[in-house]
Amino acid sequence: MMAGIERVGVVGCGVMGSGIAEVCARAGLDTVVVASGPGSVEPGRRRLLTSLDRGVRKGRLTEDERDAAAGRVTVTADLDELAGRQLVFEAVPEHEPTKADLFGLLDKIVIDPEAVFASNTSSIPIIRLARATTRPGQVVGVHFFSPVPVLPLAELIASLLTAERTRARTEEFVTGTLGKQVISSPDRAGFVVNALLIPYLLSAIRMVESGFASAEVVDAGMVLGCSHPLGPLKLADLIGLDTIAAVARALYEEFKEPQYTPPPLLLRMVDGGLLGKKTGRGFHAYG
Repeated sequence: MMAGIERVGVVGCGVMGSGIAEVCARAGLDTVVVASGPGSVEPGRRRLLTSLDRGVRKGRLTEDERDAAAGRVTVTADLDELAGRQLVFEAVPEHEPTKADLFGLLDKIVIDPEAVFASNTSSIPIIRLARATTRPGQVVGVHFFSPVPVLPLAELIASLLTAERTRARTEEFVTGTLGKQVISSPDRAGFVVNALLIPYLLSAIRMVESGFASAEVVDAGMVLGCSHPLGPLKLADLIGLDTIAAVARALYEEFKEPQYTPPPLLLRMVDGGLLGKKTGRGFHAYG
């Protein structure tokens, strides 16, 4: 394997974590996924297998490739299973204390002195997570996009403390082994993509909140008038309104610019558990 990495771990088995695990397994890597608890192990495994089956139906892989990839993945609830990993991706909810605590645990569990710790955060500065470890030079940001098996991009974020060897090794792995295209970003909240995307999504939410236009009208306008594949409210629902709110808060904390302020409507929807597609209801309803 390129970059000498053959054993990968993923913490988190939601949409992003299972997607990262899938692309690693499809690349021939021995992959261990740690779910949030024993009750999440089977749903996480089903999510990954369902995605592999979808890949077969869409002609992206053969049945033999699906079976081989599935055989390379172990799903567990035990973090200690990551002890022998060479690279660990963190893909837990977008909550800085949770992520920092996890990096502190991984620092103690992972044995390999050259192991790379990569966060899939979409907004939190990497240097803050790196400081939770005793090896901040080996912490880097690798921000994938959903659905991970389909979208070709990953943002690579090196903090001021990330060693050049870690950055180069990670880029070689993400491009050479996983086959993704990489763009590099400074270690600033939101990085490149979300610094552009989140103000757009928040503007669409404010338009709905003010009564100026419905979610259906806003989405139709951007799809039919601007050739966007998804309208901003459907995209927000797909990402998860809790994630949108968390990224907006991180951007506002960093830059203190009004365009990053989460609208009250967004905050109330999150309070009410109306998080978008994953809960069945956001700005649109889902069966």
